[in-house]
Amino acid sequence: MRYNAATIEMNMRRWDIFCRVVDNYGDIGVCWRLARQLAEDHGADVRLWVDDLASFSKLCPSISTDATEQHVGSIEVRRWTDDFPSVDVAEVVVEAFACELPASYIDAMARREVAPVWINLEYLSAEGWVEDCHRLASPRSNSTLTKHFFFPGFTPRTGGLPRERRLLADRAAFDSAAEAEFWSSLGTPGRSADETRISLFCYENTALPELLRTWSEGPCAVRLLVTPGAATAQVQRWFGREFPGTGPLETGFLTAHALPFLPQAAFDRLLWACDVNFVRGEDSFVRAQWAQRPFVWQIYPQAENVHLAKLDAFLDRYLAELKPPSMAEAVRRCWQAWNFDGDIGAGWLDFAENRQSVERHGKVWASQLDQAGNLANNLVCFVSGK
Repeated sequence: MRYNAATIEMNMRRWDIFCRVVDNYGDIGVCWRLARQLAEDHGADVRLWVDDLASFSKLCPSISTDATEQHVGSIEVRRWTDDFPSVDVAEVVVEAFACELPASYIDAMARREVAPVWINLEYLSAEGWVEDCHRLASPRSNSTLTKHFFFPGFTPRTGGLPRERRLLADRAAFDSAAEAEFWSSLGTPGRSADETRISLFCYENTALPELLRTWSEGPCAVRLLVTPGAATAQVQRWFGREFPGTGPLETGFLTAHALPFLPQAAFDRLLWACDVNFVRGEDSFVRAQWAQRPFVWQIYPQAENVHLAKLDAFLDRYLAELKPPSMAEAVRRCWQAWNFDGDIGAGWLDFAENRQSVERHGKVWASQLDQAGNLANNLVCFVSGK
């Protein structure tokens, strides 16, 4: 059978995606992108089960937080409650990030004459073991059901990264006129020739005060675009005052603007329009790579610092072809200082000095990522083979 990326086999048309919102926006961000791509790029009938519609509505303003059932475009969105309803089981079931399906739904899966394809969509990691575990089957004891582990990743031996079919073309078409229109839509001044424009999306971070001080002391003007949540709260504490309505906070070489919450498409454009992006978690981390701009990632902190191995694993892959080695080390020091230890002021200055080369590397890196295919395409290909 020749795989056609635009279609799904008729007997695999219906998909159920289950998502529990653990970290405000990351989990639902990935699931919402996947649901849209399956529906828009592949013609799937998608039903998305979400336990936290309030967080979901931030990413998709058309979501009603009170509705039990609703449609956003062709996608059916259902509130996932403890009292799970009796529903027809889909041909493909995606259990996102080990969220544990309702017991009644699993029972209904087992009663189907033809068992559904059951996917456990895992978290993203660059660690080597991911390639060995990708697509592994886990038969359920005393059942006809088998769960398959599907790992997003950075190589052709993984599931790839989420990417809409038109994303790279839309990114290439984002010219200076489109950028100016974007800044105008946010009420943010257009660029000046001597400024560095930086977006900030982070968890609470002990390195941020020192980084803000470094930016305020120069040597060049920094215009900082601050996302809602932890970033805004911490920036306001550092300045000692709240943002004055729609106006900026300023000191020295640093001018900071508070952004409204941006839906996913607008957030992508923010990443395209900035010179450097500070991102966090998984979804914005992936989008920063497709943006092809220099970026600094704050990985989600985990107990006993197990997240640091994941950080180093990604840096090893990302920096492998960045030459000379001194440039790669400058990037590594900046990222490590931002995440756990080191002089973030000096790390930033070294990173900024190499920014143009890091940007060129980012374009090469995005091209390499594209060779692994994208997550939805790879999922459809895997399911079609079942």
